[in-house]
Parts: sequence; structure tokens; C-alpha cells
Amino acid sequence: MASSFAKPLLILSALLLSLLISPSQSATCSSQTLSNNKLYAHCNDLPSLDSYLHYSYDPVQSTLSVAFIAPPAKPNGWIAWAINPTGSGMLGAQSLIAFRNSAGQMTVKTYNITSYAPPIKESKVWFSVKDATAEYSGNVIRLFATLVLPEEATSLNHVWQVGASVTNGVLDKHYFSPANLNAKGSLDLLSGSSSSSDSRVKKKNVSFFRGRAQSARPRLTHAQTESDADVHNQHVRV
Repeated sequence: MASSFAKPLLILSALLLSLLISPSQSATCSSQTLSNNKLYAHCNDLPSLDSYLHYSYDPVQSTLSVAFIAPPAKPNGWIAWAINPTGSGMLGAQSLIAFRNSAGQMTVKTYNITSYAPPIKESKVWFSVKDATAEYSGNVIRLFATLVLPEEATSLNHVWQVGASVTNGVLDKHYFSPANLNAKGSLDLLSGSSSSSDSRVKKKNVSFFRGRAQSARPRLTHAQTESDADVHNQHVRV
């Protein structure tokens, strides 16, 4: 008689387990349906923070359309996706950050991360932003944007991050787990391939941002060139 209950109990357990798994953890980028109904040429299941990136690159117009999807560390938190023309970590990252503003609406702002010192303020970035929107549902933030990149850009270093809270419009620091510190890599805009950050891609990436963007490139001090892991215990990091 006990065996007659075993199969239904097993099915019920599996169902309950599936309900505990969030959409961001159970899906892959190829199975996701985006609310903006836009089709992207490439998508990547990013290797940390349960994040995904959909993107299309138009080399003629030099535009990059992206949809970055990630669960914030807490419901009132934030998510960020950035291009870094000068390195592979957060310093120098030209960031798009989505969060809920004081009116309770989702917003996207740009940040040029040139220092770990707080507060990190909204600022212009090297690329032009044609449009940027964000939405929150199912414990996930979806950030949509179209960027105008410098000419000749074929690959780039990118960084992504999630945070737990925003205080009076200012981003609070994120956690320092390995998943947070390893949220970086490289993208080949033409082939759609991605990889973890390495020196070869880093050197190539700098050359792609010469010309229009080079004059706007900030100079980093010696203290600002340390890696993300080197500042793991600094309380000033956002």
C-alpha cells in the first residue's frame, strides 16, 4: 500500500521543487521571451549572478542593442551592465544601471566608474545611449538599451553586477562573493561568442575605442588600476 503513494508523492515533490526555482535560474537565454518583442541576433547565459545577455550589433550604424536580464540581490536592488574600454573590471566601466526610483518607477541611468570612492554619481559615458528602459517582474529586472559605439568595434570587455538596495537614489554597495567578483568577460559582437576576461581581448579592446572616444578616456591613477579582488574588503566599493 505504501508503494501506491510513492509515485504521487514523488510527482508532488518534483512540482514543489520546480516552483522554488526562479525563472532566472531555470531558463536559458534561448528559451526566454522578451516583453519588448524584439529579436536579438545573439544571446549568452552569463557565467555568474544568474544573468543573461541578448544583443545585436549593426556594424554599418555602429549600434549595439542589448537586453540584460538579472535578479537583483534583493527586490529593491539594482542591476548593472557595462562596457569597459580600458580594462576588465569595474574601474573604467561605462555602465547602464537599472533600479526603482523614488517614485517607484523603473529607471536606467549611466555611470562612468572612475573611482571606488562613494558616492558613485550619474554621469555621461563614452557611448551614446539612443534609448534605455527597464522593467521588473518575477523577481528579475530586464534592462533594454540601444547604444552607439565607436567605429571599428568588433569585440569588447563587459562587466555586470547586481546590488541589494538603493538609498535616496544612490546605489548601495554590492556583495563581494566570488560570483560578484567574477562577473566580467568579453564579447565578440560579430560571432556572438563570449569568454572570461583575458589579456589578449583586453589589449584588442582598447584599440577598438580609439578615435572619437580616445580623447574622452579618463586617466586612472595608480591606486585605481588595482583589480576588483584587491578591494574586496574596502567598504567604499559600490
